Amino acid sequence: MRKWHGALVAGTGLALLLSLLYGGAVLYTGQRTVPSHVRLAGLELGGRPLPEARAELKRTMARMERLSLSLRDDQGEAARLTLAEAGVVYRAETLLHALDSLGEGGLWERVRTRWTFPRTWRLEAEWNSGKLRGLLNAQWQHSRYGEAVNAVRTITPDDRIAYAPGRSSRQIDWTALESRLLASLPREPGIDAPAGPEAQPGGPEDAVPRVLDLPLAELPPAVTEASLRAQGVSRLIVSMSTPLGASGPGRVYNVESAARAVNDTLIPPAGIFDYGLAIDKAARTTGFRQAPVIVNGRLTPGVGGGICQVSSTLYGAALRLGLDIVERRNHSLPVSYLPKGQDATFAQGSINFRFRNTTGHYLLIRSEVRGRTLTVKMYGTFPRGIVYEVRSSTVDILAPGERRVIDASVARGASRTLVRGKAGYVVETYLIRREDGQVTGKTLVSRDTYWPQQRVVAVAPGSAAAPSPSSAPQRRLVEDGVSGE
Repeated sequence: MRKWHGALVAGTGLALLLSLLYGGAVLYTGQRTVPSHVRLAGLELGGRPLPEARAELKRTMARMERLSLSLRDDQGEAARLTLAEAGVVYRAETLLHALDSLGEGGLWERVRTRWTFPRTWRLEAEWNSGKLRGLLNAQWQHSRYGEAVNAVRTITPDDRIAYAPGRSSRQIDWTALESRLLASLPREPGIDAPAGPEAQPGGPEDAVPRVLDLPLAELPPAVTEASLRAQGVSRLIVSMSTPLGASGPGRVYNVESAARAVNDTLIPPAGIFDYGLAIDKAARTTGFRQAPVIVNGRLTPGVGGGICQVSSTLYGAALRLGLDIVERRNHSLPVSYLPKGQDATFAQGSINFRFRNTTGHYLLIRSEVRGRTLTVKMYGTFPRGIVYEVRSSTVDILAPGERRVIDASVARGASRTLVRGKAGYVVETYLIRREDGQVTGKTLVSRDTYWPQQRVVAVAPGSAAAPSPSSAPQRRLVEDGVSGE
């Protein structure tokens, strides 16, 4: 009997103990406060009701973001702003999630969570660089540190190459600034930053701002003297001039317009110069005026007459460097400013002039009209002992032929010349290469045909007249200009 009585007493005691433990656990986990002794650095949170602790965290982070920051460089203070204005955002997500977990899970899991709750916490800081980049933008940096100045190459009147060195500037090293700023941010209110309610804007936290030295990186110019020198534009290597002769004002203007469009063209090694692009540029910028052009082999009023004097002069310079001529055709009529076989015509959309830079270095073209002379110069690198000579010779003369038309005003047996005929020519042009005075090569450059112009004669009715051509009309081709009547 005593044995059963003892067992009953023991069971009752155990049940009572378990009830007490369960009740204690319910009371322990039912607390709506932060576990005791929990601190956010110098800020005591333990024992505070959870809503109050959350509100205090929010106020603390706002105070932290209002802390003053002084950005300095070797000129002094560059900017003063708050951490929030600099893009700094404080968060306590880890602590807040941990507080939420106090009410999650079963009873004994909640007991364990509260019992093992960490006592020390730190704020988390993030930086959105966009805000500070917007304040310290390129314009601000240019104003404070100046802009990088490119090196400049100039050609002196006596054709020497001169250089004006560039100048570097400075710019903010944003990668270094990010690591430097994040490392310096306060994260422990009450220890490395104010924590109490007295920390207000204009208060103690603003009296002594946090100082951060701006990391600056050198900003070299896009074009340096070294990069210019490396292009190999070292000296004048060829010069070619052609006279404007009796050209009228419109033609002179057109030659000047095309020359300005070509001037200062820089061709890289193996690059191709395209005269059509220069004409497009001239048309957009300075335009062209009325001057005679060649339409289907005859001079006629038009716009842009004279532009082929620039392409022809360029052609002469390119030949004398032995450059690769990619595209070129002679005029349908001989020109007065160059020997036959040494001209290069241009017809928009039909005939272009192009050459390739085969010098192995950059090639700089200068072109201008001075007085009544067009001069094209090329600067670069070229062996001094190599010279190219251009020779042209007429290998055939083409008779102009004659076409007769009936004219009632002409007396029987008489005739009247309406259009004077002109002979045509077949011309071969050779390029002779000399090295140290010795001929080392002779190359046929072109075999050009300048077609004859028929003589047109009016005769009386009843005279024999040449029949009209039965072929289809010739396609309209405007040379040495951009349009013709």
